[in-house]
Amino acid sequence: MTEHFQLAACAEMLWQDKPIEWRAARLTERGLGVGLWNWPAHDLDKLEKVGANYTIMNGYLVGRLTDAEGADMLLDSARETAQVGKRLGVDRLNLHGTGLGDGGIPIPQHGTFAPGMELRARDTLNRICDMAEEEGVTFTLENLNPLDHPGCPFGSTADVLSLVSAVNRPQLRINLDLYHTQIGEGDLIRWCEACLPWIGEVQVADNPGRCEPGTGEINYAAVAKALHAMGYSGPVAMEAFAESDSDAALDAFVAAFTL
Repeated sequence: MTEHFQLAACAEMLWQDKPIEWRAARLTERGLGVGLWNWPAHDLDKLEKVGANYTIMNGYLVGRLTDAEGADMLLDSARETAQVGKRLGVDRLNLHGTGLGDGGIPIPQHGTFAPGMELRARDTLNRICDMAEEEGVTFTLENLNPLDHPGCPFGSTADVLSLVSAVNRPQLRINLDLYHTQIGEGDLIRWCEACLPWIGEVQVADNPGRCEPGTGEINYAAVAKALHAMGYSGPVAMEAFAESDSDAALDAFVAAFTL
């Protein structure tokens, strides 16, 4: 059996009784890349010393895609975060349609979408790409699901694909989170095919429960085979909690994506 993908895992969600730098080191020992969430919560000196391959990190702290004030906030925050990303050697910096508060609740929540919001979002993302080109970094836009993140603008897989394909610049890719796609739309393999030209990373967790592959309804072994068949060989990251033991969860993830 052979690993055809660049495998990684979110350090925030595993070994939660251990310091983040310990988790990063443990993932590195296992030959996996390391995903992070918000950088201000961590000691960057300690993370830097680990020498991990940091694959993805939240690319902003505040801001929104669809209004002028929010776009300016997003750009300033993303530029600051880009400096942290370069310091740690992070491969991709992740964005959402708006900021996420406690429990992942969007700030603000949108019940309806006014005409012109998509054009403003495209303009904001083009500004992000201009900055990313200057800084030499890459951003991703992640899809979210409507149950965990109600009212997030441009949260669906379809919305993210529409925006990223319209901007169509190498500085902006899709962070295709299949856990969110399963809840929001289903039909995972066809969404992988549709997003394929713009995918920067695929993230996985099973549903329900958001734990490792094999704990829920998603046939991730079939998804892995389909991704390989369509020519995808990029990053696949487990952004999931461990049902019981973190190392066992990683074993299940690696097994599902080793063909």
